[in-house]
Amino acid sequence: MNIAVTSEQRMEIPPELRGTPFERYFRDRQRNRRQETVGAGSGFVIDPAGFIVTNNHVVGNASRVVVSLQNGTELPARVVGTDELTDLALLKVEARTTLTAVSFGSSAAARVGSWVLAAGNPFGLGGTVTAGIISARGREIGAGPFDDFIQTDAAINPGNSGGPLFNAAGEVIGINTAIYSPSGASAGIGFATPSDLARPVIEQLRRDGRVERGWLGVSVQDLVPEEGQLNRRGVLIAGIERNSPAGRAGLRQGDVVVAINGERVETSRALVRTVAAVQPGQTLRLTVMREGRERELPVQVGRRPGAG
Repeated sequence: MNIAVTSEQRMEIPPELRGTPFERYFRDRQRNRRQETVGAGSGFVIDPAGFIVTNNHVVGNASRVVVSLQNGTELPARVVGTDELTDLALLKVEARTTLTAVSFGSSAAARVGSWVLAAGNPFGLGGTVTAGIISARGREIGAGPFDDFIQTDAAINPGNSGGPLFNAAGEVIGINTAIYSPSGASAGIGFATPSDLARPVIEQLRRDGRVERGWLGVSVQDLVPEEGQLNRRGVLIAGIERNSPAGRAGLRQGDVVVAINGERVETSRALVRTVAAVQPGQTLRLTVMREGRERELPVQVGRRPGAG
């Protein structure tokens, strides 16, 4: 389906007018006047009651969102919630008829070389589908701490953002989110947020209107094994924020986290994701190496600042 977005922004005073007699004149003229911008993206229905998934960057700070169905029906949509870190958003429309919904599949079951179908609204043309294969999994493109994209060569263009990536069984295994292209158009390298990452986020947005993630208050980095210590793995605590959950639990700078609740952890990204998946208030058992000795520290997880 197509999603049309209208945003209103105040006109900015040109830098060359600031501090001059014209600044007041400009302010008077622009007072209560706003510049209207229009954007477009894609989405898909996950519940016949009218819940629709799209990208956060599609709706942004929209003042008005309109969803267009395949039969031409246009419906105003309400933003239920958004999550900037995974670039996901949930919308709700009130339709007179029951909407046709699609179901999520398992992105973990997808394999490189598997056929996929991308659906969306490229360049505002309307409902369009393109076919391709999964080119890679687990791609990190610098979008955020939860990068874990499915890469596909199915054509994804501007306007496809928020649309579904289907597997051969017709299940949604990804949400088309970004492309790599020198020209701005499809170069055969598109990225989709995997369904296994998106589904719990969407469930939280539907239930609470926001996403709450666990937080320790530490800066971490991968431990580089020294020569002759290739089996020495873990995550180095590079810094601890004042009054953070980690600080209150007795974690120290220089500690090396080797396990969480008994499960080995070897990369900083794995640690961040594991902690983020824990509800604030719950306790994690961290196994750390300190001064050559292994010890366990219980840490009550806090709420990630800025969540929701």
